[in-house]
Amino acid sequence: MAPPGHDPLEKPLSNSQIVLTSLCAGAIAGALAKTTIAPLDRTKINFQISNKPYSTRKALKFLVQTYREQGFLALWRGNSATMVRIVPHAAIQFTAHEQWKKILKVDNNKSPRRLFLAGSLAGATSQTLTYPLDVARARMAVTHKNEYATLRQVFYKILHEEGIAAFYKGYVPTIAGVVPYAGVSFFTYDTLKLVYRDYTKLDRNATLNPLISLGFGAVAGMLGQCSSYPLDIVRRRMQTDTQGQYKSIRATVKIIYKEGIIGGFYKGLSMNWIKGPIAVGISYSSYDNTRNLLRQLTVKCNNRKFL
Repeated sequence: MAPPGHDPLEKPLSNSQIVLTSLCAGAIAGALAKTTIAPLDRTKINFQISNKPYSTRKALKFLVQTYREQGFLALWRGNSATMVRIVPHAAIQFTAHEQWKKILKVDNNKSPRRLFLAGSLAGATSQTLTYPLDVARARMAVTHKNEYATLRQVFYKILHEEGIAAFYKGYVPTIAGVVPYAGVSFFTYDTLKLVYRDYTKLDRNATLNPLISLGFGAVAGMLGQCSSYPLDIVRRRMQTDTQGQYKSIRATVKIIYKEGIIGGFYKGLSMNWIKGPIAVGISYSSYDNTRNLLRQLTVKCNNRKFL
């Protein structure tokens, strides 16, 4: 990602225009990525919160059964809630990443620690601001439409039946998981781009081929998932708990351990190795290319007004 202030095309842009283009590009990238892998995401969550053993065959059986019993669009059940969450989440995360890099002076310092910290802080910032939407999305993904027909109904029932604290169930393990996930994924993606540019003698501000950035994003997504997956299991159990079974992180960890020993914390990880790299690859590649396009268009508009 070319930092603001270094690309000649960005010089005519005001700071508000830089932030706005980042927000728009992040929203588009997040929506595109999550919609693509929504059926796989729903399948993963279903196995994460149950005590049923996971296998690729059973995952495919779940997809087929859902299609036969509830229809094709049921595979994207909860995706509307996902969009409500992912659009602001991705927009905030990508924008926050650029701003944290600027605050930490990552591009001037070239410090791997600061690069990792910028990604971690970006993930924590966006997750904190959009967490209630993540809880709502998880509830819709694992319940029948008769229980939670709309996103509005999800918020209404949770608020009146469980209280406002229910919107933050699993928040601690979520943040604990986001820190390594966002840090590793952003760090890996930016590092791979830097190494590639040095190897190919490509200008540091040039936009990478979409397929190249897609591949770098896929690698970043896979490493990020592996670093935080056990905490993802814990947070999903706590988010979708309507019976009061998972009252704390410790209690949740004990239950998961009894169900599947260590393997219980990695249930569905093989599916994440499919959907995770796809989603992150699409997201990062789409963001870079969309952001650069929007900024180029904004520069042209600015120049026309100036002339």
